[in-house]
Amino acid sequence: MVTPIIIILLLASPLGIAFILSKFRNNPLDVAKYACWGLGVAFVFFFIGHLVKAEGMVEMLPPWVPFRLALVYLTGLLELVIGIGLFLPRYQVFAGKVAIVVFVIFFPANVYAALNGIGLGGHQWGPVYLLIRGPLQIILIAWAYFLCVKGHNKSMQPTAGAPAD
Repeated sequence: MVTPIIIILLLASPLGIAFILSKFRNNPLDVAKYACWGLGVAFVFFFIGHLVKAEGMVEMLPPWVPFRLALVYLTGLLELVIGIGLFLPRYQVFAGKVAIVVFVIFFPANVYAALNGIGLGGHQWGPVYLLIRGPLQIILIAWAYFLCVKGHNKSMQPTAGAPAD
């Protein structure tokens, strides 16, 4: 059950470190930038999981899904691309939107794994694991939307009284 804690720590660490540094340096904090970095770090972690735990992730998919191992590697590559995009200012909003779609599309695999007690990352707990994974998915989606998509758009708007470009 350590994986959700690791995910939350990876997600929040860049923003937490940037917050502390901004207080010491008396600089404004670019919340959207560091929130996107945190989500990017989490997505790189997800990618690594797809490489290291590929066989376990294959088991998370129903047997009727074709090319399950290739699909695990392909989705891992997608997660790496999203992760990289979240570090690049030009692509952060788009990557945040794609991240939300991925969280929604991949969630049924977590439900299947939990309902079938497949032992990867807490799923062996059975359906009770969804009491942890469900809220974690909501946190990840909310983080992506409010901090990386909507928050990034706000930080790009001119402030009151400032001339628009």
